[in-house]
Amino acid sequence: MNMPSSDTIIADTRQWLEQIVVGLNLCPFARKPLNAGQVHFAVSDSRNVETLLVDLYDELERLDRTPAEQIDTTLLIIPDQLDDFLDYNDMLDLADGLLEQQGWEGTFQIASFHPAYQFADTQVDDRENFTNRAPYPILHILREASLDRGLASYPDPEQIPERNIATLNGLSDDQWRSLFGNLTGRAP
Repeated sequence: MNMPSSDTIIADTRQWLEQIVVGLNLCPFARKPLNAGQVHFAVSDSRNVETLLVDLYDELERLDRTPAEQIDTTLLIIPDQLDDFLDYNDMLDLADGLLEQQGWEGTFQIASFHPAYQFADTQVDDRENFTNRAPYPILHILREASLDRGLASYPDPEQIPERNIATLNGLSDDQWRSLFGNLTGRAP
């Protein structure tokens, strides 16, 4: 299979972010940095976990040395590996270990998105899984300080997951196919 260009991968990811994450307000904190141009999209060309961890480290370093006003958050897109969701989950443990090893716990956290994302105790095609489905495996690096500010200014942030599930369950079949048709059936 020919891998799309980095520009195409970023365009696909940006479209997903704009239409699904921001468009459906699945993350009420995403609109502001996206509109302000503070979201950095990085494509990893790694084909193994070791070089992916180097790419992740490089992106964490970039965020650490760049003011939030310039880059508030980074989406590290992984098009060439981790197609299997269980392998991706294993990678998340390594990513969290990198945060701990480098002393970045409490400064950054990593949110996870994958084309075959599946929460525990759900069926593959349960709509709630699509709150974390994306066109490619993604490690979303968030600044804890920005997240804390967003949570402090948002009423009932603990209700976000339930509200997101209700939003997805409220979509008509046509809306669903339009938004998620390319993400359906990519589960393991």
